[in-house]
Amino acid sequence: MNEAAARPHVDRIAAACQRIERADAPPALAELARDAGLSAPHFHRVFKAVTGLTPKAYVQAHRGRALREALARPGAKVVDAAFDAGFNAASRFYDSAETLLGMKPAQYRKGGVDARIVFALAQCALGALLVARSGRGLCAIALGDDPDALLRELQDRFPRAELVGGDAAFEQLVAQVVGFVEAPRLGLDLPLDIRGTAFQQRVWEALRKIPAGTTISYQQLAQRIGMPTASRAVAAACAANTLAVAIPCHRVVRSDGGLSGYRWGIARKRDLLARERGNT
Repeated sequence: MNEAAARPHVDRIAAACQRIERADAPPALAELARDAGLSAPHFHRVFKAVTGLTPKAYVQAHRGRALREALARPGAKVVDAAFDAGFNAASRFYDSAETLLGMKPAQYRKGGVDARIVFALAQCALGALLVARSGRGLCAIALGDDPDALLRELQDRFPRAELVGGDAAFEQLVAQVVGFVEAPRLGLDLPLDIRGTAFQQRVWEALRKIPAGTTISYQQLAQRIGMPTASRAVAAACAANTLAVAIPCHRVVRSDGGLSGYRWGIARKRDLLARERGNT
């Protein structure tokens, strides 16, 4: 379904998202469809067209956020966090918790203890580059002027994880990322470990649909995900992105076309857009 066909249903899908986020247990697809006045198959297609996620994926993303928040509380117990996040059966929780968190729940609660993250630092046309991979896929692509600062930021994200320098095979992966950063039109066929709230994932999924060489305003992006008044929240989600270029937040600009708000610097944003447009 294209975006134009889904647009009349934006308010209904926004209401469905709010219901999912408020519910103690995930509502069934049939219930959400009925409340929206649509058949289940039609609702499923419209929901994905508006949010970029299927209803099931949206539920999972929301649960992941709730679980991370619960595990972050001082003295949190894994079982209590599971129920607080809406898991009403331990078996269901343990079946999906590692996928939601990127590591075992106890590891996440302890700041990533025993989790293994492979990383490497490199240089590219845009300066220093850090690439990190968890067991699920790339969890960080960061740009900067100071390689040590990039590594410190990774350590702050995973304070008790085992950070391991990449071997020769990993260096080949890094070379692939370097090539992608310098020529984003090439694409990046590598698995990503994308961690964020349900809202952030909606924004990031929409970003990944923006073609290389084109831009969109924060307001337009907010409209695209069905939340036209959430342009500031959209900007915050862009700023929270930890996968430079792979999630192309550099393609979002002000309403007047001006550049602003890039985590890795406006100059890099300008350079990336120029590269995508063939101006370098």
